[in-house]
Amino acid sequence: MDIPVVWLYWVVSLTIVTYASAYIIRRHREYGYAALVGFYVVYLAASQIIATRIVEFDLGIAVFFAPAAVFIYPFLSQAIDMINEVYGEKKTQIAIAIAFISQVLLVVFITMTNSLPAAPFFAYEETWQEIFSLGIRIVVASWITFLITQTIDARIFARLKERYPDRILLRSVSSDLVGLTLDSVIFVTIAFAGVAPLLPLIIGQIVAKNIIGFLDTPWFWWYKKYLQGERA
Repeated sequence: MDIPVVWLYWVVSLTIVTYASAYIIRRHREYGYAALVGFYVVYLAASQIIATRIVEFDLGIAVFFAPAAVFIYPFLSQAIDMINEVYGEKKTQIAIAIAFISQVLLVVFITMTNSLPAAPFFAYEETWQEIFSLGIRIVVASWITFLITQTIDARIFARLKERYPDRILLRSVSSDLVGLTLDSVIFVTIAFAGVAPLLPLIIGQIVAKNIIGFLDTPWFWWYKKYLQGERA
């Protein structure tokens, strides 16, 4: 059975970012926070753009439909865990604020450029407008969901780290499970209530995001063990 190419891209990109982050922190700790926040912002921007495409998520035993961002959004939870693990909850909340501002600026910049008249020879204007003309409801849903779920994710991770400092996987998996599940419920409810059937979309997002969120757990474990090698 052939492996879908999306998983190859997924593994390669996650491996590169995880190793690069750990390497920078281990070798040049003063730049580590900036690097992690940079990756975090890129993940968020990418997820916002590709969320407009609904894809089929085939588990073999069942098929779900969800925004394409389900493949990237769990990376956000991992990135915020990576920041939290090394720099603590306070700097994690600062990273969330920076990422939120970047999200607002992204929408402002897209709206700004959409207000400009297209060149007469630009053949893709209608397609461009369809893709990047985000409804205010979708935008508001995204902003509210991001602030709530990422803050909760960071808080749960920090508390579990304080109580169970040696349980690396416990704090990563637990915070991601809560954050990703809440994200699916809050976003779909705000964005699509009265417009689309909520339950299939919510279930699709919960299943897809949590599966992918669970699959990226070994990379967080690797990240932590690599950094622990610094102190060995």
